[in-house]
Amino acid sequence: MEAIKVITMNVSKTISKMTQSMARRAAMTLAFVAAWASTAAYAVKDLPGGPAVNQLNLHPAVTKIAEGQHWLHWFIMIICIVIFIAVFSVMFYSIWKHRKSVGHKAANFHESTLVEIAWTVVPFLIVIAMALPATKILVAQKDTTSADLTIKTTGMQWKWGYDYIKGEGEGIAFVSTLDNAQREMSNNGGPKGVDVPDNYLLKVDNPMVVPVNKKVRIITTANDVIHAFAVNSLGIKQDAIPGFVRDTWFRAEKIGDYYGQCQELCGKEHAYMPIHVKVVSAADYTAWVAVKSKEAAARLDDPAKVWTLVDLKARGEKVYAANCAACHQANGKGAGPIKPLDGSAIVLDADHQKQITILLNGAVGGAMPSWKALSDTDLAAVATYTKNNWSNQTGQLVQPAEILAARK
Repeated sequence: MEAIKVITMNVSKTISKMTQSMARRAAMTLAFVAAWASTAAYAVKDLPGGPAVNQLNLHPAVTKIAEGQHWLHWFIMIICIVIFIAVFSVMFYSIWKHRKSVGHKAANFHESTLVEIAWTVVPFLIVIAMALPATKILVAQKDTTSADLTIKTTGMQWKWGYDYIKGEGEGIAFVSTLDNAQREMSNNGGPKGVDVPDNYLLKVDNPMVVPVNKKVRIITTANDVIHAFAVNSLGIKQDAIPGFVRDTWFRAEKIGDYYGQCQELCGKEHAYMPIHVKVVSAADYTAWVAVKSKEAAARLDDPAKVWTLVDLKARGEKVYAANCAACHQANGKGAGPIKPLDGSAIVLDADHQKQITILLNGAVGGAMPSWKALSDTDLAAVATYTKNNWSNQTGQLVQPAEILAARK
């Protein structure tokens, strides 16, 4: 009887464990289904010029180079598939047809001149067949001569600087950063509800604008680490390396918005470094150049001008929202490894040079990027704003002349 009781107890425990295990698995399955259903509920749509829902192929090509890359991709893919099918078909046929169970015996031979020639010549011809069109496209990609427009793109952690250095719009320069509203959306766990912006984490405050059917030369470099300027629909990808200048080009044949991202792992904010190239008509481009030129002229403030606290704070608030709030937060509290500005000893210090040095040169190890691309007045304004916002009511003003002196 005692043995029966022990057996019964063991069986009961086993059944109980199995039941608990099944319950856990059922709960995990339900959680997975719920998560999938909540994701599926988002009204995600294709983004013209960018990624599409369930995209399996390359982005639609809008340049001859991109079209050539698409053709080359499928040409080599087909060759690889044919080789795969041929090799494995022969292998499986040989294994099946000449198996020992039907009486076949292994042949014993040393060499075959015909086979040696065949498996040398055939792969050589295949490589040549792939290399010739690939070389043609590669050479075309590097032909940056006779460009109608030249734009220098500078990779910075984690934004892009665009300088129009030749052609219509020469002298225009600006920084392109991920839209602050979308960055805050990401910081708060992503889009809420069922409507996800089609350009989520691809929207920028200042897109690169170029005219349609014009050859645009892109010169790449970087201020800090290696970045890569890449827009799939345009067929371009060029590394941006500190201390080096490299170039590529494109000629967009269709008006529209085309998106890319930095394609080198450039640090913790790598996912927040999108590229937006806006292709417009010649007339619209001329109008855009006129607007940007006026904006640039308006920003060319006299560095000797002495600003009031009210005016500097108002301007600094806009600069902070566009460039600083994504990391330091709108409330100045920072997040994770990002240090807060509210109550910061450096911000509160009466020695303005400490904060100015960080603004111009960044922090050690890339913890904070350099903001040299901003004007003297913008930097003075944002420094003044941080010194006189939140609980930082210091009453201190940083004038543009101080920034100009620190640059020298």
